[in-house]
Amino acid sequence: MRVREYTKEDLPEIIRIWNEVVEEGVAFPQEEFLDPESGAEFFASQSYTAVAEEDGRIFGLYILHPNNIGRCGHICNASYAVSSEARGRHIGERLVLDCLNKGRELGFRVLQFNAVVESNTHARHLYERLGFMQLGTIPGGFRMKDGHYENICPYYHEL
Repeated sequence: MRVREYTKEDLPEIIRIWNEVVEEGVAFPQEEFLDPESGAEFFASQSYTAVAEEDGRIFGLYILHPNNIGRCGHICNASYAVSSEARGRHIGERLVLDCLNKGRELGFRVLQFNAVVESNTHARHLYERLGFMQLGTIPGGFRMKDGHYENICPYYHEL
Protein backbone atom coordinates (compact mmCIF):
# COMPACT_ATOMS: atom_id res chain seq x y z
CA MET A 1 0.00 0.00 0.00
CA ARG A 2 1.36 3.40 -0.91
CA VAL A 3 0.01 6.90 -0.35
CA ARG A 4 0.55 9.34 -3.21
CA GLU A 5 -0.83 12.56 -4.63
CA TYR A 6 -4.01 12.03 -6.61
CA THR A 7 -4.21 12.44 -10.38
CA LYS A 8 -7.16 13.26 -12.62
CA GLU A 9 -7.36 9.58 -13.52
CA ASP A 10 -8.21 8.85 -9.86
CA LEU A 11 -11.26 11.11 -9.82
CA PRO A 12 -13.99 8.52 -10.56
CA GLU A 13 -12.80 6.29 -7.73
CA ILE A 14 -12.15 8.99 -5.14
CA ILE A 15 -15.51 10.59 -5.90
CA ARG A 16 -17.13 7.17 -5.37
CA ILE A 17 -15.35 6.66 -2.02
CA TRP A 18 -16.09 10.23 -0.87
CA ASN A 19 -19.77 9.87 -1.77
CA GLU A 20 -19.93 6.54 0.06
CA VAL A 21 -18.88 8.27 3.30
CA VAL A 22 -21.31 11.15 2.68
CA GLU A 23 -24.11 8.62 2.09
CA GLU A 24 -23.34 6.83 5.38
CA GLY A 25 -24.05 10.13 7.12
CA VAL A 26 -22.04 9.45 10.27
CA ALA A 27 -18.71 11.22 9.71
CA PHE A 28 -18.67 14.00 7.09
CA PRO A 29 -20.72 17.19 7.50
CA GLN A 30 -21.43 17.32 3.76
CA GLU A 31 -24.85 16.21 2.56
CA GLU A 32 -24.47 16.78 -1.18
CA PHE A 33 -22.79 14.20 -3.37
CA LEU A 34 -19.95 15.06 -5.72
CA ASP A 35 -20.42 14.56 -9.45
CA PRO A 36 -17.56 14.48 -11.97
CA GLU A 37 -17.52 18.27 -12.36
CA SER A 38 -17.96 19.27 -8.70
CA GLY A 39 -15.59 16.47 -7.61
CA ALA A 40 -12.82 17.62 -9.94
CA GLU A 41 -13.20 21.18 -8.66
CA PHE A 42 -13.39 20.11 -5.00
CA PHE A 43 -10.29 17.92 -4.99
CA ALA A 44 -8.27 20.40 -7.08
CA SER A 45 -9.12 23.20 -4.61
CA GLN A 46 -7.42 21.47 -1.67
CA SER A 47 -3.88 22.24 -0.58
CA TYR A 48 -3.22 18.54 -1.13
CA THR A 49 -5.27 15.47 -2.03
CA ALA A 50 -3.77 12.01 -1.60
CA VAL A 51 -4.88 8.46 -2.32
CA ALA A 52 -4.02 5.11 -0.77
CA GLU A 53 -3.30 2.72 -3.62
CA GLU A 54 -2.36 -0.91 -3.89
CA ASP A 55 -1.94 -2.89 -7.13
CA GLY A 56 -3.55 -0.08 -9.10
CA ARG A 57 -6.67 0.07 -6.90
CA ILE A 58 -7.57 3.02 -4.71
CA PHE A 59 -8.85 2.20 -1.24
CA GLY A 60 -8.88 5.59 0.45
CA LEU A 61 -7.99 9.26 0.29
CA TYR A 62 -7.48 12.41 2.29
CA ILE A 63 -7.82 16.10 1.67
CA LEU A 64 -5.68 18.73 3.42
CA HIS A 65 -6.39 22.46 3.48
CA PRO A 66 -6.17 25.51 5.75
CA ASN A 67 -8.60 25.43 8.67
CA ASN A 68 -8.82 29.22 8.70
CA ILE A 69 -7.27 32.35 7.16
CA GLY A 70 -4.85 35.10 8.08
CA ARG A 71 -3.47 34.88 11.61
CA CYS A 72 -4.86 31.34 11.92
CA GLY A 73 -3.79 30.22 8.45
CA HIS A 74 -0.99 28.08 9.90
CA ILE A 75 -3.60 25.61 11.18
CA CYS A 76 -4.70 22.99 8.69
CA ASN A 77 -7.65 20.62 8.56
CA ALA A 78 -8.07 17.26 6.89
CA SER A 79 -10.72 14.69 6.05
CA TYR A 80 -10.16 11.00 5.44
CA ALA A 81 -12.25 8.49 3.51
CA VAL A 82 -11.65 4.74 3.28
CA SER A 83 -13.75 2.50 1.07
CA SER A 84 -16.08 0.29 3.11
CA GLU A 85 -14.57 -2.80 1.46
CA ALA A 86 -11.11 -1.91 2.78
CA ARG A 87 -11.83 -0.87 6.36
CA GLY A 88 -9.90 -2.67 9.07
CA ARG A 89 -6.70 -2.80 6.99
CA HIS A 90 -5.05 0.20 8.73
CA ILE A 91 -5.40 2.35 5.61
CA GLY A 92 -6.68 5.24 7.72
CA GLU A 93 -3.51 5.14 9.80
CA ARG A 94 -1.33 5.35 6.70
CA LEU A 95 -3.39 8.27 5.43
CA VAL A 96 -3.16 10.17 8.74
CA LEU A 97 0.61 9.63 9.06
CA ASP A 98 1.16 10.81 5.49
CA CYS A 99 -1.09 13.81 6.15
CA LEU A 100 0.91 14.82 9.23
CA ASN A 101 4.10 14.79 7.16
CA LYS A 102 2.50 16.63 4.24
CA GLY A 103 1.09 19.28 6.58
CA ARG A 104 4.59 19.92 7.97
CA GLU A 105 6.02 19.98 4.46
CA LEU A 106 3.45 22.58 3.38
CA GLY A 107 4.39 24.81 6.32
CA PHE A 108 1.41 24.25 8.59
CA ARG A 109 2.07 24.19 12.34
CA VAL A 110 -1.05 22.43 13.64
CA LEU A 111 -3.50 19.89 12.22
CA GLN A 112 -6.96 20.36 13.70
CA PHE A 113 -10.09 18.27 13.30
CA ASN A 114 -13.19 20.35 13.97
CA ALA A 115 -15.88 17.70 14.12
CA VAL A 116 -14.94 14.13 15.00
CA VAL A 117 -18.21 12.42 15.91
CA GLU A 118 -17.96 11.08 19.46
CA SER A 119 -19.33 7.65 18.48
CA ASN A 120 -16.64 7.26 15.79
CA THR A 121 -14.51 5.29 18.24
CA HIS A 122 -12.19 3.75 15.63
CA ALA A 123 -11.13 7.18 14.36
CA ARG A 124 -10.85 8.61 17.86
CA HIS A 125 -8.66 5.76 19.08
CA LEU A 126 -6.43 6.12 16.02
CA TYR A 127 -6.03 9.86 16.50
CA GLU A 128 -5.25 9.49 20.19
CA ARG A 129 -2.73 6.70 19.51
CA LEU A 130 -1.00 8.98 17.00
CA GLY A 131 -0.68 11.81 19.53
CA PHE A 132 -3.73 13.97 18.80
CA MET A 133 -5.18 15.80 21.79
CA GLN A 134 -8.91 16.23 22.29
CA LEU A 135 -9.90 19.85 22.87
CA GLY A 136 -13.23 19.13 24.54
CA THR A 137 -16.73 18.09 23.51
CA ILE A 138 -19.39 20.07 21.69
CA PRO A 139 -22.77 18.70 22.77
CA GLY A 140 -25.05 17.80 19.88
CA GLY A 141 -22.68 19.28 17.32
CA PHE A 142 -23.32 16.73 14.57
CA ARG A 143 -26.66 15.87 12.99
CA MET A 144 -26.61 12.21 12.04
CA LYS A 145 -28.27 10.94 8.87
CA ASP A 146 -31.28 9.70 10.84
CA GLY A 147 -31.78 13.17 12.33
CA HIS A 148 -30.54 12.68 15.90
CA TYR A 149 -27.66 14.73 17.24
CA GLU A 150 -24.36 13.42 18.58
CA ASN A 151 -21.48 15.15 20.30
CA ILE A 152 -18.38 16.13 18.39
CA CYS A 153 -14.83 16.11 19.71
CA PRO A 154 -12.35 18.56 18.19
CA TYR A 155 -8.76 17.26 18.07
CA TYR A 156 -5.38 18.80 17.26
CA HIS A 157 -1.81 17.68 16.64
CA GLU A 158 1.19 20.01 16.60
CA LEU A 159 3.26 19.56 13.47
